[in-house]
Amino acid sequence: MDKGDGSNLTNKQMKDLLPKVLNQIGAIHRDRPDLILVAWPQIIGEKLASMTKAMSFEKGILVVKVSNSTLYSLLSQHERSRLLKNLREKFPSVEIKNIHFRIG
Repeated sequence: MDKGDGSNLTNKQMKDLLPKVLNQIGAIHRDRPDLILVAWPQIIGEKLASMTKAMSFEKGILVVKVSNSTLYSLLSQHERSRLLKNLREKFPSVEIKNIHFRIG
């Protein structure tokens, strides 16, 4: 039903544009690994954020520097799968293969 005010045209255009806009947002996440690095403190949590730093994200691998060997052991042996799950939930359009922890 056309009201003659152009509202139907606007609704149709928005419906057609939405998938394109969502694809563009996904492309931004794929092309902006820095967004994953910026999100790391939120992913790791407040208590551990000051003892870790996301250094790079390339080819699906997030490299994280940790402050000591105890934390390295904890993260690599016990927390890796939880952190990967959180990253994948936050960035569903990005292929996140693994997290490599480095002492430094």
